[in-house]
Amino acid sequence: MTSANRVITIEGLTKVYKGSTRPALNNVSLDVARGHILGLLGPNGAGKTTMIRILCGLLSPTSGEIYINSFSVRRQLHEIRRIIGVVPQEIALYPSLTAYENLSVYGGICGLKGWTLEQRIDELLPVFGLEKSLHNKVIHFSGGMKRRLNLMVGLLHNPQILFLDEPTVGVDVQSKKVILENLVAINRAGTTMIYTSHYLEEAENLCTDIAIIDEGQIIIQGSMDEIRNSGRFSGSLEEIFIALTGKALRD
Repeated sequence: MTSANRVITIEGLTKVYKGSTRPALNNVSLDVARGHILGLLGPNGAGKTTMIRILCGLLSPTSGEIYINSFSVRRQLHEIRRIIGVVPQEIALYPSLTAYENLSVYGGICGLKGWTLEQRIDELLPVFGLEKSLHNKVIHFSGGMKRRLNLMVGLLHNPQILFLDEPTVGVDVQSKKVILENLVAINRAGTTMIYTSHYLEEAENLCTDIAIIDEGQIIIQGSMDEIRNSGRFSGSLEEIFIALTGKALRD
């Protein structure tokens, strides 16, 4: 991968939580190509969410370096936050506010206001089917509606890079279809994505590249063709995942 095609570079990333005897991330190195969708997959407790939080600047690493669009996460976080969008696993909405009020609050945080913000909201509403619910309080939304609004918040400022932590967990089939179809369209328009999920069939269909992490280390990475052509594996992503991480329950 050439430097021009590399939008995220992770070098020797380690995270040890206070009081823990084992690192949550252990000397992880990984590159993400511009315009790709990287599926960051692993069992519970493997280190996925820790990595996403560090990449977004929400958590400090113990050691290692991360560069996003050539900006250092350690030293240029302000510049990075202008070009990234984050869709967390937890619904990050104010339940007592309406959808419009939530979008206004988060738009303001992103530096959007006035006509620019109104135009962006008008663009996204029909995409995610929330036009009729714009002035309803989020507390009355279904799970699927909350997920779609959560995604809208992450897209308000047209980020170059989008971090998605379990964006379809717990949603109905119709909402999942809308979310995934629009993620594909957004990616084709040029947005790079880092995506985590336990839905491996979904990940196999959506992602251009896969990185499987377990016990804080990347154990395999590449496109599905590259992984299969390595000669070590065949079959579905789920079969490869089980072969690498085992069948033991992770609680």
